[in-house]
Amino acid sequence: MSEQAPPYAPLPLVSSLAPDPSSTPSPNPTLVLPNPAFPNKRKRTGFRRKVPSGSPAAPAPSPVSSSQPPPTASAADDIIVINREPTAEAVTALTAGFPADSLTDEEIEAGVVSDVGGIEQVNYILIRNHLLCRWRETYNSWLAKEPFATLIPPHCEHLLTAAYSFLVSNSYVNFGVAPAIKERIPKEPTRPTTVIVVGAGLAGLAAARQLVAFGFKVIVLEGRKRCGGRVYTKKMEGGGRWAAADLGGSVLTGTFGNPLGIVAKQLGLPMHKIRDKCPLYRPDGSPVDPEVDKKVEITFNKLLDKSSNLRASMGEVAVDVSLGAALETLRQADGGVSTQEEMNLFNWHLANLEYANAGLLSRLSLAFWDQDDPYDMGGDHCFLPGGNGKLVQALAENVPIVYERTVHTMRYGGDGVQVVVNGGQVYEGDMALCTVPLGVLKNGGIKFVPELPQRKLDSIKRLGFGLLNKVSMLFPHVFWSTDLDTFGHLVEDPSYATVAGGPLLMALVAGEAAHNFETMPPTDAVSSVLQILRGIYEPQGVEVPDPLQSVCTRWGTDSFSLGSYSHVAVGASGDDYDILAESVGDGRLFFAGEATTRRYPATMHGAFISGLREAANITLHANARATKSKVDKGPSTNTQACAAILTDLFRQPDLEFGSFSVIFGGKASDLKSPAILKVELGAARKKNATEGVKTEQNHSNKLLFQQLQSHFNQQQQLYVYTLLSRQQAMELREVRGGDDMRLHYLCEKLGVKLVGRKGLGLGADAVIASIKAERNRSRTRPGPSKLKKSLEPNVAAS
Repeated sequence: MSEQAPPYAPLPLVSSLAPDPSSTPSPNPTLVLPNPAFPNKRKRTGFRRKVPSGSPAAPAPSPVSSSQPPPTASAADDIIVINREPTAEAVTALTAGFPADSLTDEEIEAGVVSDVGGIEQVNYILIRNHLLCRWRETYNSWLAKEPFATLIPPHCEHLLTAAYSFLVSNSYVNFGVAPAIKERIPKEPTRPTTVIVVGAGLAGLAAARQLVAFGFKVIVLEGRKRCGGRVYTKKMEGGGRWAAADLGGSVLTGTFGNPLGIVAKQLGLPMHKIRDKCPLYRPDGSPVDPEVDKKVEITFNKLLDKSSNLRASMGEVAVDVSLGAALETLRQADGGVSTQEEMNLFNWHLANLEYANAGLLSRLSLAFWDQDDPYDMGGDHCFLPGGNGKLVQALAENVPIVYERTVHTMRYGGDGVQVVVNGGQVYEGDMALCTVPLGVLKNGGIKFVPELPQRKLDSIKRLGFGLLNKVSMLFPHVFWSTDLDTFGHLVEDPSYATVAGGPLLMALVAGEAAHNFETMPPTDAVSSVLQILRGIYEPQGVEVPDPLQSVCTRWGTDSFSLGSYSHVAVGASGDDYDILAESVGDGRLFFAGEATTRRYPATMHGAFISGLREAANITLHANARATKSKVDKGPSTNTQACAAILTDLFRQPDLEFGSFSVIFGGKASDLKSPAILKVELGAARKKNATEGVKTEQNHSNKLLFQQLQSHFNQQQQLYVYTLLSRQQAMELREVRGGDDMRLHYLCEKLGVKLVGRKGLGLGADAVIASIKAERNRSRTRPGPSKLKKSLEPNVAAS
């Protein structure tokens, strides 16, 4: 596949008119350019599609584990009975992110039970699930512990206390904007701790609001003149008409467990379910033949299934291959798309997938692009009539926000934090929470002193941050059918559209077109969309009027976002979200935002939940510091950890020759000491790239694998590894004849198997750890400098 993105058909224009707040809801269609929403990516698009039967995403666990045997008669006597619907309550817990029959890592760390895996755990889970369900039913009231005491036998009272304390402190209950919740917020801080929150998006607002409720002194620094960040509702008006346009985040994706859905209910806001109907139109405006549409959709879903099987057979090599390369190779081999119209439809699907991820398919990881699908909260996808700005306004109420304060430096150390803004003003506090978008971190918009750990810097670099733009148009009246929310158009450049609060159409532009859109004059963008609309409706005898007002977004050049939302790029994984979420500086500097949650990235509720999460983490560290105890929360123990360390170690290899590099463990005098070899298979070595990996693969279709590898090699480098001895590495260096002969010697003479990063096994993990430890011992590193408290804590702007 070439480095340029294929000419995917333009995304469907989505025509979906959310109801006018002052009248009876009457949703309007959204113009979706060529891309019906991909099934597993509904949470991003809001447009439903058939889920591929072979979806790579693991299914959500059933409420009752089939692997756990039923309790014995004696054990069952100890299991409490709170109500007669434990299964229904387990499902509710699942939608809130809890496993049905086990504890979360956070619960285990909190020590909610003394016997993990025993009957005590079973009872705790029953109590926890019941509390969650009651909160979901009574979200406008404060959930107190006492009313449940009569339901719990005396020997389980400690479990009620543990479950209630965990749910409250981690903001799974008693959050939001209901009067009963707000009246519990202290009028003045009850703690001596000052927290500085950088960014007033959903993550920052959620965290700040909870921290204030927990008694902290909080100040929020926001660079814009408004709050909400990438959630921005603009009131459009003209000719006596008006509408609310969500120029950023627009869809509540899944309402079953969505905490923003609870906030909406607390505000009494109606939610408009996005309907499934999404007709497509040809470039000339005529409807697409339903049979052809169905055929191409089946083909597209089949190829997604095949891509799942392909990545499974490729093993770890799939980490370094793009989804776009896989789909293009499989499409060419399949031959199911033959005519130009079919190709336009197929490209529409591809463009919709790019919309779902705000990224080019050529940059999405084949292995992990959909790693968050198992955590879909379930339920309908909805628009909020009047826009999501209503949520933002409610969450910002009484939160201390200072606007037009662009942060350029964040210092952290043993004495606290300093945050420096434009003009040189310094804000001081005990802890800080950074919620800026990944695009700002990638661009180095904030200088951290000391520099962030290398593993976090690597994750920032690995994760993708894509772009989605919108053209919003307010019309004098609705001229489209009101029985649908979306419709699509097969054109050259992908674009979508959504609507909220009046006769409004919003075209969405994704993929390569979104980047080109950044430099397009707004008048040209509006004219292009109008041409599409008139091509569809005028043949039907429907006049398309000029818009009363139009707005074009430029999220890619917005200095406070530099993009739209994150995705798992080639070379990255869901573990990078966890690494980005890790606090640094011994509990002084914290991170939140949609790019810090592996379960709910690229969603509004993901940003909101991450803010609640960090409010709990900040409280945990503050309590530990007050009691002079230590929080046992080291770096994420995930599968990416050793890979990140390995990347760091190979920045300074002990030996390099050709496309080979080596790091040594043990003593230099010991020829049997272990070594790790890395082989770079890049674009300049297309032939040898497939050759070096073939020893690992038993792929039934070797030609297809080679084609895929060829596509990949045209745009990325591939690294494979093996564990050998120091002596073998030295012998390999002496082989003459170039890399081809070295690969032959390695595989044929030494019988070595080349594998991906994670295929090295536990033995290599121990070697990696020992090399890292040895290098750390030999390196002198200065400790973090102490911060001078020259200013009073929390200096506010005058």
